[in-house]
Amino acid sequence: MSNIAPGLLSPFSVWGQFNKLQFVIEQQTLKMQTATLVKVVSCTNAGGVSPIGTVNIQPLVNQVDAAGNSTPHGTISNVPYLRMQSSGGNGIILDPAPGDIGFCLFASRDISKVISTRAQANPGSDRYYSFSDAMYIGLGLSQAPPTQYIQFSPAGVSILSPTAITLQAPLINLQGAVNQTDGTMTIETDVLAGDSAISLVSHIHDYGSPAEPTTPPIP
Repeated sequence: MSNIAPGLLSPFSVWGQFNKLQFVIEQQTLKMQTATLVKVVSCTNAGGVSPIGTVNIQPLVNQVDAAGNSTPHGTISNVPYLRMQSSGGNGIILDPAPGDIGFCLFASRDISKVISTRAQANPGSDRYYSFSDAMYIGLGLSQAPPTQYIQFSPAGVSILSPTAITLQAPLINLQGAVNQTDGTMTIETDVLAGDSAISLVSHIHDYGSPAEPTTPPIP
């Protein structure tokens, strides 16, 4: 027992076979990593349209020895993170940013081969519940309210961006009234109105007199 740190082994730990066995089990359990809060140190992606990347993270719950001395954890590198994205090409891009605090899970077995091959595989080694098999699953403790967001509330759905909102598709359908409350609407090509598809750009004005020429809208 001489290699056990002072304070971890109490007199009760050696009283009887049951206490001895319980102490050994507890020491082995302490080596298992399950889940903890971490801080994102860096991320390979920053919101771009790119494959899912990795993060470098630091566990935030310090190590404490039997004497009460604390030691911060080091950085865990190249950790996969959760993004809502399917193999069919659908996704929500919200990459972690430095300073984010969230939960990290640690797999029960070595997941390195599955990560590298993206396919079913045997464990890469005999390790279990290790810091090396981390997966950052998302945000948990945000520091401030968001400045860019999609909000779901009883009043409806709100989308806010401090810069711009871009919609890009071969066809965009809007059902319901479109109410412009502020700003200017700019159309690069044309707007077709009504069943007769009257053009906003090329329609003509008839002033009600055959002697007066019709004119296109003045820019």
